[in-house]
Amino acid sequence: MTSALAPDSLGPTICVGEILVEIMATSIGDGFREPVELVGPYPSGAPAIFIDQCARIGGSAAMIGAVGNDDFGRLNIERLERDGADVSGIAVDPDYPTGSAFVRYRADGSRDFVYNIAKSAAARFGWTEHVAALVHRAGHLHVMGSALSMPGAAEVIEAAALVVRSRGGTISLDPNLRKELVLDADTERRFANLVDISDLLLPSGDELERAAGVDGVEAALARLFERGVKEVALKQGRDGATVFTPGAPPVHVTAFAVEEVDPTGAGDCFGGAYVACRRLGMPVAEALTYANAAGARNVTRRGPMEGAGTRAELDAFIASTPRVMP
Repeated sequence: MTSALAPDSLGPTICVGEILVEIMATSIGDGFREPVELVGPYPSGAPAIFIDQCARIGGSAAMIGAVGNDDFGRLNIERLERDGADVSGIAVDPDYPTGSAFVRYRADGSRDFVYNIAKSAAARFGWTEHVAALVHRAGHLHVMGSALSMPGAAEVIEAAALVVRSRGGTISLDPNLRKELVLDADTERRFANLVDISDLLLPSGDELERAAGVDGVEAALARLFERGVKEVALKQGRDGATVFTPGAPPVHVTAFAVEEVDPTGAGDCFGGAYVACRRLGMPVAEALTYANAAGARNVTRRGPMEGAGTRAELDAFIASTPRVMP
């Protein structure tokens, strides 16, 4: 099946949003109301994880965001640059620190977070000369729905979408929004507009229905295709993943059986691998296999992008890892 996405040769995949460090508690418990052992910092932020995996698997990729003039910022820039991403669109803020997330797991697998994003460099960037230069040579824009709640990011995303479209490029959207999340009218409008101009959606769980605005998987898919979406890659966790396209049978690929160490970043690695592989011309089933492998490999490592794999590493993982039995 021909990819719904612009070829990699048109220009890099760009992503706009938060760049953070993640610091994790080594013990299971309820929050941070007592001294605990910590490990980190790890480079993080959903858009940055996506771009890192996109670059590592061989796609051209670039990040737009901001970090502080500190070791946490340098940690992120050095990781992305080392893994092959273009970092020319990352601003270094002299006044605000790099964003952070402190994470602790509870006994039931849920997590407690202490974030500093809104009052950090992560939320302080906009349309600059460097960002404009990068966007004007981009071939694809990937959007994390959560970034729309950051005014600076939302404005850059809207401007970048117009430029990328004018170049013949394409857009993908990971909704990253739950039904329970109440958004202001402006963010809801931006989100709906993005769905309408997206070529590829990468939802999980109820995000499919959230994006479509209707209940039921079949009804949601029909509505999205009516609105112009050309491809939906539905992330299904231990049930694998399925790609839906208008007028064609769905393509399903089973998940890999792994021992989960840290689930953070799995969906972002899935998306980075899938978008890169489709832009590189791979058929759906092959791209979906790499995407499943990227997400599964990432959960076996502590740290949100520590398991992002190269093509060779993912080939080895696919060859050596059993699939989840139905």
